[in-house]
Amino acid sequence: MKFVDKLRTQKLLSFTLILFTLALGIVIGTLVNPSVRAEKDNNVAPGATPLVIPSPVELSNAFATIAKQVEPSVVHIETSTLPKQRTQARGNGGGSGRRRQVVPPDDDNNNNSGGMEDLFRYFGNPFGGGGMQQTQPSSALGSGVVVDKAGYVLTNNHVVDGADRIRVKFMDSPKAFDAKVVGVDKDTDLAVIRVEGGHEFVAAKIGNSDAVQVGDWAVAIGSPFGFQATVTAGIISAKQREIPGESNSQFQHFLQTDAAINPGNSGGPLLNMRGEVIGINTAIASQSGHYEGIGFAMPINTAANVYNEIIKNGKVTRGAIGVNYEPDANTVQALLKDNGLNQGVFVDAVPPGGPADKAGLKSGDIIVAINGKAVRDGNELVNVISNTPVGTSVDLAVVRDGRKSDYKVVVADRSQVVPQQISREEQSGPNRPDGTSVSFGMSVQPLTDARRQSLGIKEPGGLEIVEVEPGSFAEDIALAPGDILLTMHNKPLNSIQDLKDQQAKLKPGDAVAFKVLTSQRDAMGRRSDWVETYRAGELPMNPR
Repeated sequence: MKFVDKLRTQKLLSFTLILFTLALGIVIGTLVNPSVRAEKDNNVAPGATPLVIPSPVELSNAFATIAKQVEPSVVHIETSTLPKQRTQARGNGGGSGRRRQVVPPDDDNNNNSGGMEDLFRYFGNPFGGGGMQQTQPSSALGSGVVVDKAGYVLTNNHVVDGADRIRVKFMDSPKAFDAKVVGVDKDTDLAVIRVEGGHEFVAAKIGNSDAVQVGDWAVAIGSPFGFQATVTAGIISAKQREIPGESNSQFQHFLQTDAAINPGNSGGPLLNMRGEVIGINTAIASQSGHYEGIGFAMPINTAANVYNEIIKNGKVTRGAIGVNYEPDANTVQALLKDNGLNQGVFVDAVPPGGPADKAGLKSGDIIVAINGKAVRDGNELVNVISNTPVGTSVDLAVVRDGRKSDYKVVVADRSQVVPQQISREEQSGPNRPDGTSVSFGMSVQPLTDARRQSLGIKEPGGLEIVEVEPGSFAEDIALAPGDILLTMHNKPLNSIQDLKDQQAKLKPGDAVAFKVLTSQRDAMGRRSDWVETYRAGELPMNPR
């Protein structure tokens, strides 16, 4: 038995040793090759590491802070208009017609012909437009920003233009309040309205748009497509942008941004990262009429000046001296090179009877400085003069025939200096059937006796062309500022009314012939060799 017991003991030790060896091998193999464990756990993604969700922490709250700060100051504007027998086209209030029709970017009537002017869209009222019958009540949407705790709101003129009722909603309240227009400025497309009714108004902080730099962050808040309190962000893409061909561009120098701006954003604020208003959103460049990354905002420095004028006087008064200038810088540089100068404003025409004419300025002069400060171009000249109080004298440094002289000019009210525009408003009337309005697209003024004598015109009458609208019929037949209209259809033009009377007899497609006194330019750019000639053409079937 001892032998048998000994044998059993040996077998048990051997079996135990084998089990221990196998177990040790499995443990070592698992440590050496982790996939063995993965296979054992039936993991479908070998080698994958589980994701760990961190504790909630605000990593960036800059935009959220701006939104919370400014949203109580941003308003949603709804306007309505009652049916009218005829809605006249809106002019620009500045004496020269627009090249483009100002339409909302989602206007179904927009045909997008592909020209540069078709890119630019103002967020206008859908019920505007000349010569259109309005048989149903219409409405429009926009935005605005509270700038005074008394309930005063800055917005765009085209948001409230022509509205019979204005209703305002605040982002933190479903209640709608009535608002009234305090004043508008069509030249900058700005308006001031005041909200009526009990509400605790929160005024937005005003920034300084001159401090804005290209590449700065920008935030837009408004009601695109009626969606209130919509916040978008982007950067400042450019400064001092002008809309090509826009007749009001001398007063409209925009901040360009790629923050998303759509119909309904118009009139709302553009903000910097301190939550300060740096612009009023106004227009977009778009083929579709909707956001394509290029939006325009009127700088708040301009808007603030307009606002201050409106709350003080109910309107904006700008100065003018009565000169038309040539924007081509090459002409100026060529004429000034002998004087050691390369910047200035070439005077293309001096309308008779205006401040510049009374001071002795003439066509062909080059204005190089105002009150001792150099003037680089026409826009700078307009900005300085328009912001000069009416009745103030300014000293102009002028180069004429290579010699520099000084002239003292008294600034006058621009509304009285700018010549009368033969516009669609004047051509349209209650008895004119729709679809027959025509436009020549030029500004004219009566020829004074002194001007007539200087030109050697013996017969009475005559109308001097002061401005020609780009793309107009007048431009098509080569009429230009400074030309003198003597007759139309061989009928003397002794007054503006004579021209309007002849115009009223026309319809689209009719042939028109003017007898014109025009001239060539000499090497110095001055008019010479006045001759009589004819300018004729057919009026476009689709009036511009």
